[in-house]
Amino acid sequence: MYIVQHFDLGASLNTLAGLASAFTLGAVIGLERQYRQRTAGLRTNALVAVGAALFVDIALRFHALYGGSPSPLHVMAYIVSGVGFLGAGVIMREEGNIRGINTAATLWGSAAVGVAAGAGLLLEAILGTLFVLAANTLLRPIVNAINRQPLDVESVEVTNTVYVIADRRHQQEVLTLLEAELERCRYPIRELDIHAFGETDVEIEATLTVTSVDGNELDALLARIAKQAAVRQAFWSPSTAE
Repeated sequence: MYIVQHFDLGASLNTLAGLASAFTLGAVIGLERQYRQRTAGLRTNALVAVGAALFVDIALRFHALYGGSPSPLHVMAYIVSGVGFLGAGVIMREEGNIRGINTAATLWGSAAVGVAAGAGLLLEAILGTLFVLAANTLLRPIVNAINRQPLDVESVEVTNTVYVIADRRHQQEVLTLLEAELERCRYPIRELDIHAFGETDVEIEATLTVTSVDGNELDALLARIAKQAAVRQAFWSPSTAE
């Protein structure tokens, strides 16, 4: 039987140590994500770390028993690319903004910690955990401080885009109202894109010519449009490019 033939108490204890390390360190990373109520929290990060550790451990054991190719390095490379699909699952678009990229990057870090733990590199796994936590905690005040700074600097170009989701049957009516409201507030449209949104609705995407807007005024404008029976949702989003 293969189970009896491959049983090695010393190797099994080494596997246990690697999985326990990956579980603990992945849970530490996930605890910070869970505290902030992110999409991928305690269990997800622990599972990613343990899964990565187990794949690497199996690859090392298999290579030790049979040699040949693929080597454990190939398995690690597949983990790096494979966890990207998991990260893509936590990235979402919410009201014109992309959310979840940091959570996806954290999962990538958890996988790296798991790989290190599975390969028996405990110190490296601990250091990786500390740096992932530092990126999510120590850098947060710096990011918040930068985000609070005004965007009226020469190196930053701001693009303001208005989104209106409306009933397809009343598309022209809603578009005419939107154009009139924007023109009245002196926010001319630079680009206009209309595409299907579900089976019965359309999304009107209007990029404004101006790079500086009064947020309260634009919010009030869209609130008036959102009151129309044919309008499902109306919002705007700024974006920057160097």
